[in-house]
Amino acid sequence: MAVSDKRLIYQNDEGGISIVIPMDESGLTLEEIKEKDCPSGKTVYTVDKSEIPTDRSFRDAWTYTE
Repeated sequence: MAVSDKRLIYQNDEGGISIVIPMDESGLTLEEIKEKDCPSGKTVYTVDKSEIPTDRSFRDAWTYTE
């Protein structure tokens, strides 16, 4: 499965959700991208890109529950 089919999400310091969009061209695994691009000490979830809402109208109100 391509890494671009996944998203890495975590709660940022402002209380919102940050979303990291991996690129296949990076040549990195999801774990390597997580290590490189997500802050240490945060719980980072890997989800399918289809789980991310496409309507960005209320994106500041997005939450994630495992």
